[in-house]
Amino acid sequence: MCGFCGKLDKNSLCNKCKIRIQKNAICKIEDYRETSSYFDEHIYLFQYDGEVRDAILNYKFNEQSHIYRTFLEFIKNNENICAQIKKYDIIMPIPISKKRLNLRGYNQSALIARNLAKVLNIEYKENVLVKIIDNKPQSELGQHERSTNVKGVYKLKAPRNIYQKKILLVDDIFTTGSTANECARVLKENNANSVGIFTIAKD
Repeated sequence: MCGFCGKLDKNSLCNKCKIRIQKNAICKIEDYRETSSYFDEHIYLFQYDGEVRDAILNYKFNEQSHIYRTFLEFIKNNENICAQIKKYDIIMPIPISKKRLNLRGYNQSALIARNLAKVLNIEYKENVLVKIIDNKPQSELGQHERSTNVKGVYKLKAPRNIYQKKILLVDDIFTTGSTANECARVLKENNANSVGIFTIAKD
């Protein structure tokens, strides 16, 4: 089923929607190495608005987990983005709390990350970086509150698994980058070689 129009389609992205969203796609790779951020780059496909925003909200909050296949199909068809992702040793999702996982039934970032790793033949690791505090949702906070809200929320298990590895963290939306930056900080302080962020959209 196409995640944008709901039409039945074997590839989960119908040709009509594919052509339309390709025109609106940004597909950017932004370099953060010269900034104060802990992550080195941000790869994303769209601005967070219009039908992309609607699809992400349905995917995340309206129990439409199948929409990950639509996003995955779009990623697979972008050679530049795939080539950039293949530079990484490990793909892992931004973790969510056990409480949030139980309420939603799935980690939307893990669905994309796991299947992206499978398609591109990259090692996938889940439950290595974990969320140990069920903090307030970032979407309910202002820009200045977000960085404080994520401090100490994430923990790394078995640091040897990421030693000197190039790690790509996958999430759905990038807003202020506070969550991504805190996760990258934990990884870098445990001797990850580099950390990139991949999201479907940037707000």
